[in-house]
Amino acid sequence: MNKSNGFTLLELMVSVSILMVLITLGLPSFKSFTIEMKVDREITTLHRMVMQTKNIAVNSNTNITLCPLNSSNTCTSDWHKVLSVFSDHNKNKKFEPTKGEVIIQVKEAIDPNDKLQYGKSRTALVFGPTGHLVIWGGNATFKYCPKGHEDMNRGLIISRAGRAYQTVAHKDDGLDRNRSGKLITCD
Repeated sequence: MNKSNGFTLLELMVSVSILMVLITLGLPSFKSFTIEMKVDREITTLHRMVMQTKNIAVNSNTNITLCPLNSSNTCTSDWHKVLSVFSDHNKNKKFEPTKGEVIIQVKEAIDPNDKLQYGKSRTALVFGPTGHLVIWGGNATFKYCPKGHEDMNRGLIISRAGRAYQTVAHKDDGLDRNRSGKLITCD
């Protein structure tokens, strides 16, 4: 009597076929899941950074700025690049180490294919010792838009009082909107 403990070629082919069908069906869902996680991570990290910037301004009793710096240490509107938090004693949105200003925190750039915008052309968030924004017109909405996935755009709203609110998905269509109901979109 020959007793075999393996699979027949037919059983193996059927198993591989079923596995391929499952992978084909599951791969798009997995990609969407990873993009959603990336967007959530970036918005949460940015939210935490904004709150830390505000708290440092209050606790150190000085102006603290959050912005992307260019090569001459001036704030720009290139929010997709490296973000820096620094003491900004004269609130001129320029990092000046010769005047005793120090870099406190740095956040790496986002995925180069994605977009991160703050308002139309805002260059900095400057928190004063009270925890409020001290630059006129500094309040706006951060908008994170993953390339090719506009249905996963998210936002972080910053009020003049220095409060930060993450956008939430609307109950009807599942798309994130700001507090007045406008869709989160990048230009």
